[in-house]
Amino acid sequence: MKATFSSSSSSSSTSNFVVKKPRISGYIFTLLAFILLASVLFGEDFAHVPVLFRQLDPNSVLSPIPSAVSNTTTTAIKKNVNSEKKQVGKTNEEYYCDVFSGRWVRDEFSRPLYQESECPYILPQLTCQDHGRPDKEYQQWRWQPHGCDLPSFNATLMLETLRGKRMMFVGDSLNRGQYVSMVCLLHRLIPETAKSMETFESLTVFTAKDYNATIEFYWAPFLLESNADNAVIHRITDRIVRKGSINKHGRHWKGADILVFNTYLWWMTGEKMKILKGSFDDKEKVIMELPTEDAYRMAMKSMLRWLKMNMNPKNTRIFFTSMSPSHWKSIEWGGEPGKNCYNETTPIEDPNYWSSDCEKSIMQVLGEVFSNSKFSITFLNITQLSSYRKDAHTSIYKKQWNPLTQEQLANPVSYADCIHWCLPGLQDTWNELLFTKLFYP
Repeated sequence: MKATFSSSSSSSSTSNFVVKKPRISGYIFTLLAFILLASVLFGEDFAHVPVLFRQLDPNSVLSPIPSAVSNTTTTAIKKNVNSEKKQVGKTNEEYYCDVFSGRWVRDEFSRPLYQESECPYILPQLTCQDHGRPDKEYQQWRWQPHGCDLPSFNATLMLETLRGKRMMFVGDSLNRGQYVSMVCLLHRLIPETAKSMETFESLTVFTAKDYNATIEFYWAPFLLESNADNAVIHRITDRIVRKGSINKHGRHWKGADILVFNTYLWWMTGEKMKILKGSFDDKEKVIMELPTEDAYRMAMKSMLRWLKMNMNPKNTRIFFTSMSPSHWKSIEWGGEPGKNCYNETTPIEDPNYWSSDCEKSIMQVLGEVFSNSKFSITFLNITQLSSYRKDAHTSIYKKQWNPLTQEQLANPVSYADCIHWCLPGLQDTWNELLFTKLFYP
């Protein structure tokens, strides 16, 4: 509906008052009338208009940015409830919705968030369609938290937030998959001549030139120095981690504005982990064995000490992605004995399902260490929601490291990869959750 406003000037000569009322110009009158009319017509929606024009603070990525993400405002992330856990003097508490608790729903309209063929940065180990996967259903599931909705991933907002900044993913190949997913979610907005990706040993850098921004991945599967630090040749079964050695890798992380860590899979070598005292260059090496939980705790404490000494929490956001599940035993979700993720095309529906490959003792270590830390870390708890996705692994549909034998080809289950994830797919949801926590911390 179009409203027309008019104004007319009246002469004061017809009036002989001693005190004259100040005249309101036609422009001011029109503006005030428009605001009044708009307020009546649009009510509460009008209150959000200024937010749509809010400019991002170029010096900080810490401030929440409400309402600019989509029509879903902050109330989509928060919910006001009458708490049964009443505190003294408080009967109503404002609680954040647990975005990590929910279910998977089919969404053929908004999924996938991009096409595999449109993103040239996906590694051949993750391009399932290109390697013959016959179905696409794994791309069409959307994570639906209980009691709220995730805001839509806004690539424009994300890029503007990264302007003049460094975002870095640090960890193993699963974190590299999340890194590639983030690049795929953003690169379409960047002209071909204004973006590049380069690899320098353990460091891979995607550059958005017009934004003076980089999105980076740094290979460090243990975070600490180890004998698996070669970014290409690292398939080592006898894994050794050097105690107190985080600075070897950490010097490459300094200056990052957003850091996303992960480390889990490489620690799972058995009940104990080999820890090196001294240097890998020592002729006589002193190696001790620690229970996996104690070794993992050592690494987490080293990470926190490094963050405290080298990063300013006022200028940097730190995220830690929890363990990514694997699906090696189909009998655990009611499948046939001896089978795995191969040929699985639907998620697990049991809300209580938990993969046996996800050690709860490791989650407990994370809870203990992080709860005692004074350094603020946002925990991305992707474990449970990813446990449901037995259908989302690369399985046999990937570039193989070595030529397959005739025996393997005859039995696809024997060489299926039930660790890594197809892209587009599950790891895009990990980044939607990261986006949510970045703007609605």
